[in-house]
Formats: sequence, structure tokens, C-alpha cells
Amino acid sequence: MNDVKTGFLVPVYNHGKTALSLAKDLDTFDMPIILVDDGSNDETKSYLQRSCTLYKNCILITQKKNCGKGAAINAGIDKAHCLNLSHVLQIDADGQHDFNRAIFFLSEALKNPQALICGYPEYDETVPQIRKKGRVIANTWTKIVTLDYNITDSMCGFRVYPVEPTRAVMRNFFIDKRMGFDIEILVRLVWKNTPTIFYPVSVTYPHDGTSNFHFVRDNIRISLVFTRLFFGMILRLPILLSRKMQRCKN
Repeated sequence: MNDVKTGFLVPVYNHGKTALSLAKDLDTFDMPIILVDDGSNDETKSYLQRSCTLYKNCILITQKKNCGKGAAINAGIDKAHCLNLSHVLQIDADGQHDFNRAIFFLSEALKNPQALICGYPEYDETVPQIRKKGRVIANTWTKIVTLDYNITDSMCGFRVYPVEPTRAVMRNFFIDKRMGFDIEILVRLVWKNTPTIFYPVSVTYPHDGTSNFHFVRDNIRISLVFTRLFFGMILRLPILLSRKMQRCKN
């Protein structure tokens, strides 16, 4: 892949104020910023419209109703395809991630155009311990269903996706449309033998921030995603074992 053209993808659900701030920061990089409104409230819609008025690189996609983060990213990937972007850096709109890492992550995509470049969180003291412990469980299961123990994190919303391979997986397989999306798209790209590279990104939980993660509902959903992926892993076991043996030889 010689023609690398990059942009940003920001799924937004009721994080209008922080999305506006993020759009301001990302506009300085002079790349397309795809904002996907996932059926947000009127206040957020107003912030997103303001973003597009103030910042020339912003492109707004509006979902009529809330369909979930995965559905929003799917719509954003389709738009990236229409814009002939080869890669998009997906950043969550809640203001948790250090956007200053964007240039480094995108430069790594230039060096490794076939790879999924993933962030893994470096937490400060604001992290809720229950979220941190839950992530350890999710990461362990991700390593099991991929047989790839080099996977550092499966849930971070700071990633550079290669557009066409990601779009192909979304077209050909059922992918969870809500909080299981980050896990499932990573697993299915790994199953397709997409290289994964991990780098740290600082994560802060703002004291006045709001999260779209619902502890009981979304943990049940993620558990169901891993159940489906486990059976998918069983079906692919000969291929995954062969790859694992090849990695060990290398």
C-alpha cells in the first residue's frame, strides 16, 4: 500500500462539549475529521454543528437513532472509504485520551500500512479500579480466543484502522454494534491475519465526565461476545495453531 491517506474518526453519543474541544485540537492536523453522531441529544447535536461551522476539516454523519459505538464506527469507516482514506485514527469523544499521541500513531501506520495500530491505556490516579480489573479479564479472554498472547489491550478506543481490511470484515461478519465492538473487531482482524502493534496512550477520567458504559448491561453483552468468539476460535483452531507455531519458529 503506497498511497497512505489518513484522517480521524470520532463516534459521538451525548459528548458534545468534549467532542467540540477534540475537534478543535484535531483540526490543527489538517486532516479530515469524521464526526459520527450516534443519535445524540439536542445539546450534543448543537455542539457538533458548531464544530463543523468552526473547523473546516470536520465532516458530520448523523444517525437517526442511537445504534451503538460499533454502528457509528461502521458508518465512519464507510465515509472514510468514500473519501479515499487508507487509514483512520479512531478517538473516543469523551476526552479521556491524549490526542497528542495522534501524530505518532499515524506515523506508525505509514510505516506499517497493513497493521492495526492499537493504543493501550496508561492510567493516572483517576481510573476506577473496577474498570481496570474488568479490563484485565477482557484482555485475558482476547488472548485465549486469538491464541495471540502478545495482544496488550482489546478495549482501548484509540486505534488506527486500515480502512479497507476493516471494512471488509464489517461487511462479511456480524460485529457487535455496541460496547463489544472494540473487542470483536480486533479479534476478527487478528483472525484475518492482520498484524497488530500496540503503543501506550495516556488515559484520564475527567472528574465531571460521563460514561456511556453501563456496568451490568455492557458486561453481560461483552460476555456474550466472548462466548460467540470462543466458538469461532474452535472452528478456526487448526489455522490459529499453525500461525502460533510459525510465530514460535520465528
